[in-house]
Amino acid sequence: MSQKTEIDLIVSASWVIPVVPRNCVLENYSVAIDQERIVAIEPSGELHKSYQPKQHLNLEGHAIIPGLINAHGHAAMSLMRGYADDKPLMEWLEQHIWPAEQKWVSEQFIIDGVQLAMAEMIATGTTCFSDMYFYPEHTAAEANKAGMRAQVNFPVLDFPTMWASGPDEYISKGLQLAEDYACEPRINIGFGPHAPYTVADEPLQKIAEFAKAKQAPVQIHLHETAYEVSAAIESTGRRPSQRLHDLGVLSERTQCVHMTQVDDEDIVLLQQSGAHVVHCPESNLKLASGLCPTEKLIQAGINVCLGTDGAASNNDLDLFAEMRSAALIGKITANDAAAIDAMTALEMATINGAKAMAIDTLVGSIEVNKQADLVAIDLSGIEHQPMYAPISQLVYTQVGHKVSHVWVNGELLFKNGQHQTLDIESLRIKAIEWQQKLKAR
Repeated sequence: MSQKTEIDLIVSASWVIPVVPRNCVLENYSVAIDQERIVAIEPSGELHKSYQPKQHLNLEGHAIIPGLINAHGHAAMSLMRGYADDKPLMEWLEQHIWPAEQKWVSEQFIIDGVQLAMAEMIATGTTCFSDMYFYPEHTAAEANKAGMRAQVNFPVLDFPTMWASGPDEYISKGLQLAEDYACEPRINIGFGPHAPYTVADEPLQKIAEFAKAKQAPVQIHLHETAYEVSAAIESTGRRPSQRLHDLGVLSERTQCVHMTQVDDEDIVLLQQSGAHVVHCPESNLKLASGLCPTEKLIQAGINVCLGTDGAASNNDLDLFAEMRSAALIGKITANDAAAIDAMTALEMATINGAKAMAIDTLVGSIEVNKQADLVAIDLSGIEHQPMYAPISQLVYTQVGHKVSHVWVNGELLFKNGQHQTLDIESLRIKAIEWQQKLKAR
């Protein structure tokens, strides 16, 4: 009898949904994990013949999926959840959000807000998030401390803010941050030019050059509203996407957020450049920004992933909810009930996000040798019966609150509904304190 290999953990579940290959549902399977990586995926009765785990977790009635990837947000804005609801975009920004940020955003605001956001994201199955906000050094530090995976995009704008005086300082501080985290495998630093209408040609060209040299991601709000596009055409004679293309900003490293206003010329530019689209369905709905034509983009071979945007315009960070909204909106915009099916929506929240961030060799699916970023969802409740199609249940029913376990790099961040790396009671107190400050205005 051959000797068994000692490993850290075996997780057994009623269903393992690896995402790659697509539409695959493995019934009564187990995932073996050792030293942060997935080492085997086999029927539950088979793994114990080859492996001796230090721990075996049997999650009957659960589904195991890859960790969800929130490809766009402003984590610290969780402290502004519900602060200024039901306002048009520019009124919301100019009269409410920007004045509040000017008054209240500080290093401590970022620390507390990011922790609050991570608590919500972890509890609803997100293991990796992309962020674009002020004091990115604190976002990176808090994500690293909590054990999450993150792409932290440092902001770049033409005008001064509490973090920097102008484009040169934004970029200089951001490049230093990238150096500081060069050896942290879970944290990647990217460029975050806010939008074409807030960043001039010269800094955008610099960003394009630096990003190419350093193979760094670039994330930018793009074609968020019809007004943005029409105003750009009036002032420059070009659609914003064409301007970015001409400046060299669009590439396979570029993540275009929102893209609710898309024509055939935009699609050609996205195809040629290899740029990705980050769809934020619920934020776009709430701010009446428009509807991203996701089915048309996907049929054109463009990678589309999902983001929540910030909690100030959503108001939650639950990617399961975004999956459902993305699927339903995708059908109505395509006028086709078969468009953006459940599997496609799940891909948008997992492997497609990993592709956009260029980490798909590490995460985004459950495959041998990939990092063990996993989520367990309890589907044993009566509201999930009968179980014809687990993937459909994950997308079309409300399951974010059913997450029971979350692992990143094989480290358990959420166990039986309890956080393992965040102090929730302390966060609750801090959130109330910030509410009282902002409410007083």
